[in-house]
Amino acid sequence: MRHATPEYIVSSITALGGLLFGYDIGIMSSILQMGQFNNYFNSPSPLATGIIVSSLTIGCFLGALVSGPVADRYSRKTTIVLGALVCTIGSAIQFGSINRAMLIAGRFVNGLAIGFLSSVVPMYQSETSPPKDRGRMVSLQQWAITWGIFIAFGIDYGCSFISGPKQFRLPLGLQIVPSIILLFTMSFMPYSPRWLVAHDHIADARQVLGRLRAQGHAGAPEVAEELRLIYQTIVYERETKKSTYMELLRFPNRRRTFIGCGMQFMQQFTGINTLMLYAPTIFRYMGMGSVQSIALCQAINGLVNVSATVPAILWIDKWGRRPTLLIGTIFIIVFYLVLALLMRSYMALTGEDKGDAVIINMSARSLGLASICMVYLVVASFAFSWGPCGWLIPSEIFPTHLRAKANSVTTGTNWISNFVVTLTSPLLLDVGHWRLFIALSAIMCANLIIIYLFLPETKNMTLEEMDILFMDSAWALKLSPLSFLSPKKIRRLSADTALTTAT
Repeated sequence: MRHATPEYIVSSITALGGLLFGYDIGIMSSILQMGQFNNYFNSPSPLATGIIVSSLTIGCFLGALVSGPVADRYSRKTTIVLGALVCTIGSAIQFGSINRAMLIAGRFVNGLAIGFLSSVVPMYQSETSPPKDRGRMVSLQQWAITWGIFIAFGIDYGCSFISGPKQFRLPLGLQIVPSIILLFTMSFMPYSPRWLVAHDHIADARQVLGRLRAQGHAGAPEVAEELRLIYQTIVYERETKKSTYMELLRFPNRRRTFIGCGMQFMQQFTGINTLMLYAPTIFRYMGMGSVQSIALCQAINGLVNVSATVPAILWIDKWGRRPTLLIGTIFIIVFYLVLALLMRSYMALTGEDKGDAVIINMSARSLGLASICMVYLVVASFAFSWGPCGWLIPSEIFPTHLRAKANSVTTGTNWISNFVVTLTSPLLLDVGHWRLFIALSAIMCANLIIIYLFLPETKNMTLEEMDILFMDSAWALKLSPLSFLSPKKIRRLSADTALTTAT
């Protein structure tokens, strides 16, 4: 690693946790449509389907809550290793499932692992990345999630041609492979320099920063300066601040907590997991009859997700978080409304929704294909905006002494919101059809207003400079003029007033 660009290597390898996350999300969507799966597990009802799918998210919620204290005590690196180990066990249980209860138990165990990884991986990437590249590095987590989903969809499509129980067992078993790779490669990754300083391993932190910033030269001036800032900040926090969960609700952290939890809540209520997990149901409503055609449409859905995340990786540190989210939200609102109109017209034309008028005058086949294209456009809009930003912003806004606990709470919010979405979506799709997307577009309108009013820009700022953004607001929902300042002006204000924790 001495002559490479270490932060890219570190972030890319730890992003395998995101790959596992995405694979677990994507693998069940097409499996639920497989004839062999339904024959073996007696055609689960919409409620049973929701329980099978959402059992993963319950495990994720609990795993995320536990991950904070574990990451603080045993390190971010060790927590990722533990997550990979638990994921291997959960995958093996799913592979050998002989009834619904065993399948649900395996998904729950996998969920515990994904809860660990989804909370700690972005935090680890954030703490090992330089400010100018932090958005790009943490976005690799989301890109890996999209790759995991795409790979799962592709494997499901290939396995749809297999007969017998292997049709669904093979996709469930293959998720063991990336978990073992992550388990092995993490032994070569460094500890977080901020965790090392917080545990008084100053010399080790200097060596790690040398590997990450100066091609192994621990004595480089930039290494000494960054280590000084980290050390002064952590000493200040240790002497003046408590590291408890209650601190997240006190000034000046309650606004950060509102933003962090709000970002994760709003990310899930974009409806993305409705489209990822239950897109096959939508495709079936839109005229896709065979398992193979549904699986192919789902594989294309995954490819769109992967491709549309690339712009965020390349340019999010240039565009900024606020503009990216605002533009993506507007696109999602428009595409959801068009999707609802197309689905309503299709179902009215085919007689599936009696009493509704045909709003868009096209053939049933054209309406079905146009609806599928709208699904892809919503997914693409999410992929370059809410996908990466939903994980990036909570991982970077909290002070070091609270970051692990805060990330466990914000990620827990993500997973409990995910649970609600995944449990209710099959029921709402079965009853409401296109009306679900009208409701989601209304939620996105609320998200747009909240992002515009309350989310500050954080691009190119050090983790130690974040305090200046939240210093003047004791209330979570108080509109702060600092939210609209550029990072450059924030940095100048910080220097002029000497209000950063480093000083």
